[in-house]
Amino acid sequence: MMLVVNMMAFLLPQLPLGAFLPELPLDSLFSTQGIMVMLLAAYAVAMWMFLTSAPKVYTIMVSDLAIAQQFYEGMLDLPVAEVPLHYYYNYEQTLGATGIDPLYLSSDYSRPSTTNQGTAVSDGLWYQLMKNTQVHIISGASLGTRNNQRHVCFDKDCLEQILMRVQMRGIKYKIRSERPLNLLVKDWNGRIIEIAEVKN
Repeated sequence: MMLVVNMMAFLLPQLPLGAFLPELPLDSLFSTQGIMVMLLAAYAVAMWMFLTSAPKVYTIMVSDLAIAQQFYEGMLDLPVAEVPLHYYYNYEQTLGATGIDPLYLSSDYSRPSTTNQGTAVSDGLWYQLMKNTQVHIISGASLGTRNNQRHVCFDKDCLEQILMRVQMRGIKYKIRSERPLNLLVKDWNGRIIEIAEVKN
């Protein structure tokens, strides 16, 4: 008859977990307060990862969403993008348009615009400008001189990317001003679209 004996049980006495981590106060770590601190730290790391992976979003305010859709999808061939997750909480609506010069706002800013199909478009249009950069097109800009369509934006980088796209596609354009950037573009229907940088 053969008897199997576990020699490790004889050589190493039963040691508590704290013996391997003598500097770490395990009783306070696993207390209610310690668990809450660990949960908050995990939440902070998750939020940091979420926000650093979120795309950069430029907003362009236009006078007519249907014409803007023809311009950005048709002429500039920008791919339609998914709405970023952090925009589902509608926080951009709280930013409001209080800092925008009334010259650029239409008189019916509060009324949602409609597309050709007659459906209300309250959250605008979303396009992928670059790999981690999106353009959010919303209504609210007034018409320009001679009832030209007007697209206004606060970010010069965004407008420079749009201008580069216009140049690459061979679309007729004229730069009216470098600082702030202001250009005129002629679409396929002969409409003049004024694209302007707005300084706040």
